[in-house]
Amino acid sequence: MLYQSHVVADMADVRHFTHELIQLASGLKLEASLSVPPERLASSTEKKLAVCLHPWSWLGGRMDDPVLQGVKKPLLERGYYVLRYNSRGVGKSSGWPSLTGTTEAQDLLELLRWAVDTIQGVKQVVIFGYSHGSLIASLFPLLPDPIQVSHVLLSYPLGPRSWLTAFRGKHYTNTLNTLLRDPKSKVLVVYGDLDEFTGVESYDAWADGLEEEAQGDGKGELTVERVHGATHFWTDQNDARGRMLQVLTDWLP
Repeated sequence: MLYQSHVVADMADVRHFTHELIQLASGLKLEASLSVPPERLASSTEKKLAVCLHPWSWLGGRMDDPVLQGVKKPLLERGYYVLRYNSRGVGKSSGWPSLTGTTEAQDLLELLRWAVDTIQGVKQVVIFGYSHGSLIASLFPLLPDPIQVSHVLLSYPLGPRSWLTAFRGKHYTNTLNTLLRDPKSKVLVVYGDLDEFTGVESYDAWADGLEEEAQGDGKGELTVERVHGATHFWTDQNDARGRMLQVLTDWLP
C-alpha cells in the first residue's frame, strides 16, 4: 500500500503496518513500518511518536536491525507510536544514498511532516538514531510549539564520522552544539565502552565537550550514559542491551 504525504487520516484509520511505502512531498518513497501502542496508552489528545533511524546502509543497515527491533517494546509501553523506515536507496525505498547525510536529513523532516499529519495530535516526538542513524538524527531541528522534540543518539559513530559524512564532521559538530545550547532541547547520548569503531577515551572526551556545551543557564537538557561491557552492536553479552533499554526507558519523556 502507498501512503500519500498530503493525506490527513482520521485517528480511527491509524493502524499498524509493516514494509509499506510512504510517498513524501518530494516524490521520494520510503519503505516504513508503524507500530501502534496499546489503546489504553494512546492518548486521544496528546500523542507521542518515536522515529527510529537505522545504521549505515552500505554495511547492511536496515529498519529491521535487531537493536531497533529491541527498542520498540519500551517505546510502545510508554505510549509511543513507533515509526521505523528504510532510508533512501535501502530496501524498497526509492532514491540514492548521499555521501554527506544532508539529503537523508531532509527526508527525515518530510517523513515527520507526514507522520504528524497522519497521527493527529502528536505533541511529543523522539528522534532515535542508532549508529549512522544518530548522525542523521543529530541534524533534526527542534520544531515550533506545541511539538516537543527530543533526540536519542545511540552509538554515535565518532571514530569513522569523517568518512561517513564525506569529511563534513565539523558541520555535524556545529549542528549538535547548536542543538545542545537551545533551552528546548532534550538529548540522550548512550555509548558502550567496548565500541569497535570508537575508543572509550575518545567517547569520554567527546562527551565531556558535549556537557560543557550544555552547561549554564538557558541551555538544553543533556544526559550522557556510558554502558560498561557494551559493544557498538549491543549484543546480549553482559546484558548490555538490557541495560541500554533501561536507560532509554528511564529517560523517555
